[in-house]
Amino acid sequence: MTRKNALFAGHEIGAENWALLASIVATCKLNDVNPAAYIAETLEAIIDGHPHSRIEDLMPWRFRKASSPHQ
Repeated sequence: MTRKNALFAGHEIGAENWALLASIVATCKLNDVNPAAYIAETLEAIIDGHPHSRIEDLMPWRFRKASSPHQ
């Protein structure tokens, strides 16, 4: 994902959403985590009622390494 792609966001809110997604994907890659698996499992945890007080548990650097694309 590059800055040129962000130019197609079309609206300020779209650009903010693009930046958020790009940040999540980049953080996952830095932590050797599959971004698609991380996003899917994190959304499932939130839907299942993961407590706000334990939000740190959902960070990419805490995501189980079994979802890594290199394993």
